[in-house]
Amino acid sequence: MMTGFKRIWRYGYQAFLRDKGSSVATVFVFVLTLSLLTSLLLFQGVSGFLIQSIRDRVDVSAYFSDAATEDTILQARDRILELSEVRDVRYVSKEDALATFTERHAGDPVLLEALSAVGTNPLLASLNIRTHEVGQFDGVVKSLKEGEFAPFIEKVDYENRKPVIDRISALVAGIWAFGLALSGVLALVAVLVAFNTVRLAIYSAKEEIEVMKLVGASHWFIRGPFLAQGVLAGAMGALIVLFMFFPLTLVATPIIERVTQGFNLFEYFLSHFFTTLLFLGIVGTGLGALSSFIAIRRYLEER
Repeated sequence: MMTGFKRIWRYGYQAFLRDKGSSVATVFVFVLTLSLLTSLLLFQGVSGFLIQSIRDRVDVSAYFSDAATEDTILQARDRILELSEVRDVRYVSKEDALATFTERHAGDPVLLEALSAVGTNPLLASLNIRTHEVGQFDGVVKSLKEGEFAPFIEKVDYENRKPVIDRISALVAGIWAFGLALSGVLALVAVLVAFNTVRLAIYSAKEEIEVMKLVGASHWFIRGPFLAQGVLAGAMGALIVLFMFFPLTLVATPIIERVTQGFNLFEYFLSHFFTTLLFLGIVGTGLGALSSFIAIRRYLEER
């Protein structure tokens, strides 16, 4: 059995080297397909970074009336932090709120003069609340409005921010759905294109196949070299793509960093190098073997 296996691989390797035109075409198809799939993996990294950045900026603020002391607000903060949905809570005192407001409107002297004319700090202390997921704000807001500290809460700005939060939730879901759909389409295209390329290679070797059938070779022995060719083409395509993306990600990193404000594509690629290697190896050899298996099976059934 081991001898037969080695012979199949030797025949497949020799055929791969001999039929250079079909081999190059097959490898080229796999390079294109695996490049698209690798780009999708990198896109998921970029989109994940952007989604996390958006989540980090989305919060809900609960404003406390002047009747609430600082101790009361800090107790409310500790109670909110006990909620499993809550990631963190930041306390903003009246003084901090005023300093932020003044800094933000430094270029509007009329507004600052009006604020100064009031004579007192009209801003309220608040708690800025962030959750693990953007869809968890409903439960947190309900706890605020119905909890023991509700009498001290002047307002919660959730209703104003809810449309934005809903759009972000839809955007997150849409990005992941698009990524999954695109992965499926690319895998299907890879199988179909590789199938037709391998089928051409099989037809070019039909005389050899007929001779093998005449001498009593089994269908599996006939299939073996073509499966080996498919696996070799997929593996070679995977290696080419892997090393091709080293300079590509290095060149693209400054552009991506400017667009995303901080995402280093090259570092992400290096940190996921072995995962990408495993992914490309499995997908490349798997698609190569699958397309070869389907193509040779079809050919043998037609004969």
